[in-house]
Amino acid sequence: MSDVKGVVLCGGPGKRLRPITYYFQKAMIPVGKMQKPLLEYIVRLLRFYNVRDLVFLVDYKAEQIINYFDNGSRFDVNISYVYDDPLLKGTAGSIVNAYRRKVLNADETLLIYYGDILTNMNLQEFLEFHKKKGAVATVALSSGFTVRVGVADLEADGRIRGFQEKPKIDKPVSIAITALEGNVLRDMDEMVSGRSELDLMGDVIPYLISRGASVYGYLTDAFWYDVGSTEAYEKLEPDLVDKIFSFLFNQ
Repeated sequence: MSDVKGVVLCGGPGKRLRPITYYFQKAMIPVGKMQKPLLEYIVRLLRFYNVRDLVFLVDYKAEQIINYFDNGSRFDVNISYVYDDPLLKGTAGSIVNAYRRKVLNADETLLIYYGDILTNMNLQEFLEFHKKKGAVATVALSSGFTVRVGVADLEADGRIRGFQEKPKIDKPVSIAITALEGNVLRDMDEMVSGRSELDLMGDVIPYLISRGASVYGYLTDAFWYDVGSTEAYEKLEPDLVDKIFSFLFNQ
């Protein structure tokens, strides 16, 4: 998809993954039996769905990423790197910084992908949905998310009426993949004026919705896993990873 640019957020220090991230950039932690970096699964998925023009938004331990992926030719993609601006924090702050440096343009469709998410979602169907709806932004969603802690049902006086261990949420949750039309970058650039932090899901998407922009949710039943905490990383089964993602390595 030549008019689509893949934007991977992989600059964060990964505080929830400490002590592992004292040694690894969080997107470079090894997963599966082959011990390939998490980010390689993302790159291979993007390439599988013909998204070959990639921008990595980097900061913490960026050298690990750059040394491994270089210009992307080994994976049949083209990778550019943009270091985060320390004065412009947040996911949307990183994106605005890349826009200001003219690496991202207003006439592109951006496929924004968080660097700690593992999924086999069909990106082609996702982007086709986005285009068909004429959306300004489309957020990938999944239902049946399991909360990793127990949830209490309380009476008004604090007495526990019931308790449910690790329940599933009925409402769809974001799986941290978003399609965004590049013309939103101008709005984001204005939004960040006078502030030091801007978040994509917390600030930009709600702003677009409040303005009546065409923001859609794409519901998927694909496998997805947030590897962003030590507990989650420890529970990620290498055999499961190899089984689900074998198609990316059998090309």
